[in-house]
Amino acid sequence: MSDVGLFMIRAVIGLLMIGHAGKMLFGLFGGGGMRGTADFFESIGIRPSVFMAISAGLLELIGGLLFATGLWTQVGAALLIIPMLVAIAKFHGANGIWGEKNGYEYNLVLIATLLGVAFTGSGEISIDALLK
Repeated sequence: MSDVGLFMIRAVIGLLMIGHAGKMLFGLFGGGGMRGTADFFESIGIRPSVFMAISAGLLELIGGLLFATGLWTQVGAALLIIPMLVAIAKFHGANGIWGEKNGYEYNLVLIATLLGVAFTGSGEISIDALLK
């Protein structure tokens, strides 16, 4: 059953991060797209904003794909942790922990879950397991 649990965690987080990347890069799901993401990054002091928006979007897209499929799961987790740490440092951290005040609660839960799966392994329902 733990393999099913790991698969569910990887699939939900990985697919949500792919979707978030789609919002940032392409304006999918009501997102701001590249221009909106770059403008937001500029407003909170992340520069060069276009380069950083592309970088963040690609980290979430590639990391989400790797994490969801269980291919190089630890690499995928690391790629997803990077934008979470930046989000805490540049935006959420100053607001405290709780989400209703735009705090870093959600980012911290994601980081802990990503690390937990990275340390545990991707499980048998993964590409990593198929490549053994």
